[in-house]
Amino acid sequence: MISMDLANKVAVITGSSGALGRVMVRTLAQAGADIAICYYRDEEMACRLQAEITEIGVRGMVVQADVTDQDSINAMRDAVLETLGPADIIVNNAVVQYRWTSVLEQSAEDYESQFQSCVLHNVYMAQAFVPAMIEAGWGRVIGINTECSMQNFAGQSAYTSGKRAWTGFCGCSLKR
Repeated sequence: MISMDLANKVAVITGSSGALGRVMVRTLAQAGADIAICYYRDEEMACRLQAEITEIGVRGMVVQADVTDQDSINAMRDAVLETLGPADIIVNNAVVQYRWTSVLEQSAEDYESQFQSCVLHNVYMAQAFVPAMIEAGWGRVIGINTECSMQNFAGQSAYTSGKRAWTGFCGCSLKR
């Protein structure tokens, strides 16, 4: 049983079609939120989630977006606004994961990709959605990180670098 009441709230969840994202979609929907199910590749899973949450009585929409591209995030924001209304909650969950390997073998592109999906993803989402939250006087930004940001096991250098940079971003205030 979910004890929080998110009726009349709109939540946008990036990485919705992944294992953790699916749990977030179901949980916030059970709490009454309407959900924008943001996916990158797995449209089939996103559509199944939409059907599932619609059955429990909340509105849902499926929207494809590349969280490393500001124009794509802005297009997602516009689609959410048109279909569900302004977002009250954003959950920045998506991340690009590559083969973990030695720093000596990891490409510079992998490091750049981790920075884009861990840091710029959060920056673009904040820039797209937070101004309306401030104007409305209410909103929540939830960023998902991982214990890997502290572990730094062999082979995790690119991923850990991105996640640690994410921590630096999230320490900043989103208010003007």
